[in-house]
Amino acid sequence: MLEKANAFPSFSVDDLGRAKDFYTKVLGVEAVENPGGLELHPSGSAKVFVYPKKNHEPASFTVLNFAVDDVEGTVKDLKKRGVRFEVYDLPDIKTDKDGIARSDGRGPTIAWFKDPAGNILSVLEANGMQG
Repeated sequence: MLEKANAFPSFSVDDLGRAKDFYTKVLGVEAVENPGGLELHPSGSAKVFVYPKKNHEPASFTVLNFAVDDVEGTVKDLKKRGVRFEVYDLPDIKTDKDGIARSDGRGPTIAWFKDPAGNILSVLEANGMQG
């Protein structure tokens, strides 16, 4: 029944204006405002819907991944734009001082950061993606 449906991810933010500034000016993602929120166009035909929610609570998991060719270079560039990367020292996740978890054969090279609403985003190695 839904095999031909056009699906897209969505998540909430507490301040749509701040979100628009972050996604467009800091991350460089195209965004289109509509009555219900903000439609992000990270690349090609990909669409992500961001909507305002007064009682927004950030998810405790990654809501949006950006597959890139060079994680280290992307992290350096985003840091210059004011993005802070998360540093983890957990049993299953360990990052270096730059916030990069290096591929160990169990997953891609990846680095996590948050948007102004506290949502967790990542940049990850494009060639580490399946599909």
